[in-house]
Amino acid sequence: MSNRTQMPAPRHHRPGGSSWQKTSSVVIIVLVVMVIGVGCGFLTATINTKPDMLHNIEPPASSQIYDIHGNLIRNVHAVENRVPVPISKIPPDLQNAFIANEDARFYDHLGVDPRGILRAIWANLTNHEIAEGGSTITQQLAKNAYLTQDRTWTRKIQEVFLALQLEQKYTKKEILEMYLNQIYFGQGAYGVQAAAQTYFGKNVSDLDLSECAMLAGIPRSPNYYSPLNNLAAAKARKTVVLQQMEKYNYITAGQLSQADKEELKLSSGQQQQEDDNTASYFVDYVTQLLIDKYGADKVYKEGLQIYTTIDMETQRAAEAAMKNLPNLRKDQNGLEQPQGALVSIDPHTGYIKAMVGGRGTDKFNRATMAVRQPGSSFKPFVFATAFENNMTPNTQVNDSPIKIGTWEPQNDDRRFRGIVNIRQIATESINVPTVKLADSLGIDNVLATAKQLGISTLVLDGGKNDRNLATVLGGLTKGVTPLEMVAAYGAFDNKGVYVKPTAIVKIMDRSGKIIEQNHPEEHKAISEHSAELLTSVLKDVITNGTGRGADIGRPAAGKTGTTDNSQDAWFIGYTPELVTAVWIGNDDNTKMPGMYGGTTPALIWKTFMTKALSGIKPAEFSQDAAPAGATKQISSDKSKEKAAKGKDDAKDSTKTAADKNSDTANKNPKAVDNNQKAATDNKQVPAMPQETPALQPEPGEQSGKGQN
Repeated sequence: MSNRTQMPAPRHHRPGGSSWQKTSSVVIIVLVVMVIGVGCGFLTATINTKPDMLHNIEPPASSQIYDIHGNLIRNVHAVENRVPVPISKIPPDLQNAFIANEDARFYDHLGVDPRGILRAIWANLTNHEIAEGGSTITQQLAKNAYLTQDRTWTRKIQEVFLALQLEQKYTKKEILEMYLNQIYFGQGAYGVQAAAQTYFGKNVSDLDLSECAMLAGIPRSPNYYSPLNNLAAAKARKTVVLQQMEKYNYITAGQLSQADKEELKLSSGQQQQEDDNTASYFVDYVTQLLIDKYGADKVYKEGLQIYTTIDMETQRAAEAAMKNLPNLRKDQNGLEQPQGALVSIDPHTGYIKAMVGGRGTDKFNRATMAVRQPGSSFKPFVFATAFENNMTPNTQVNDSPIKIGTWEPQNDDRRFRGIVNIRQIATESINVPTVKLADSLGIDNVLATAKQLGISTLVLDGGKNDRNLATVLGGLTKGVTPLEMVAAYGAFDNKGVYVKPTAIVKIMDRSGKIIEQNHPEEHKAISEHSAELLTSVLKDVITNGTGRGADIGRPAAGKTGTTDNSQDAWFIGYTPELVTAVWIGNDDNTKMPGMYGGTTPALIWKTFMTKALSGIKPAEFSQDAAPAGATKQISSDKSKEKAAKGKDDAKDSTKTAADKNSDTANKNPKAVDNNQKAATDNKQVPAMPQETPALQPEPGEQSGKGQN
């Protein structure tokens, strides 16, 4: 046995082994470089494809419509109802609630919170998807302002780099302000101001701690945490927000306890709907005016501040008065009939104070869009023309049978009164002497007066036109709108000065710069003397005539109007402070048995004016230019009985038979008595011949026949 220690056998290396190791190392290094290169390339491409940052983050903003007193009526918008507000108007409690709940280290990080990102990466890797964002408020702003809502790594990387840029460009307060004006709160509300109005019916600046905590909890899941959808979940979420606020020392334990117990007074969906329906026709009217002028994008997205002429107390009085409309039937569209409209203006400024365009919230605004026959409410244009031609309320006309071609105008009661004066003609709304008066003046002169008073729908040429005597009884080729009629009567109330109706006082952009300032557009339509005479006459319509149903116990003047078969019924009247037109009719122009201007329209007018003028001391009209006792009263018991019932004697049941294709409609030969002069006080207007061939019949046509 040998004592030598056995040495281990030497290792034999495979040929080329050292070369293989070197090659493997090179391959690994190359692969690492490639991965890094691809990663850098991907990162560079991702960063380079992020959206360019805008100079200012200005999301679409709702325009706001205010009443004459500066109270908000409505936000108008397309999809997003957003009303941006400065950070100074956002309560500190609301700011702190969002920070505590969304990004506790908001004031410490530079736009990206590494802790939050690491936490989010771990959650996402374990879930094999983007399950948690870890986004700061700045990142959320970047996402909402510039990116999509997709949950992808590409979008996340872009979000990080945009957030870093935002932090370099804006202060923390500016970032928080933009974020709070961007986020969605459910119910169509974007931003804290729209959310406060939607859920609590108040401005964001007026929110208390409990309300702030409630709002701060909604954006996590707007539909689920909306208190209008899920009150229990919203309350539970509010508690979590309050606990977070206490955790980060924004509130005390006592404040938490008190706010958590506080019952919230939510703005109910029903109340919200009622508020949206108030002045809906006026809001739609204003909105359309602005869209026609500025375009829809500017109106719906650029946050205009629109100050209007509407007085909401007056508007509510109008809407309440219109509830007196009878429910006679429903049409094929399910709309209650008859329909109606009311519009009221300040005669001195033209400001529209109230507007109701029909029942409910139908898009068809009958106050501005319905072109209807005026009936005897057109007659004051004849009387105004007479007074412009030196006649007075005492000028006499013979109420006796006449024939114009085959047309024989009739009075509503089918009787003739003999010699009557203009005051009586107006008070009892007598047809035949109105026709004679218009003929003596010339129909073109009457139409010129109406045009001066703002009536734009007159047809003055073409085959069928308004240059015929049937027009003065309210049988127009097209018709008139309530808005134009109320403005015309406004001139009677304003010393003969016509003021164009206006709905908008001024408009400012979202920065507060005035872009439109409106002033009354006016012109002299008739003389002050004529306006005073006409008011004197129309006062008697209410005190002694067809408009007795509109007597409000204070100085007022007005005129009834009813067309054939009661297809249209009007009452238009005024006090020194306010002019109001009421129209009633079926949308399909069918008749309304028993409906006259002196009945339901007068009642609605009376109801509205009584409420609208309550608390305002009654004022007198300008001194009448004609002696009160100089008018010769000629009326029968029967006509007085009709007046008492409120029927309009100018119901226009007469046959027009006026050939509106005739160019000679206003060229009737007049037989003037050599011993009489027209246009002299207490003397007769020249008599018309018993037959005048100038006007030829148009079969089936009736005066005052309604046309829409």
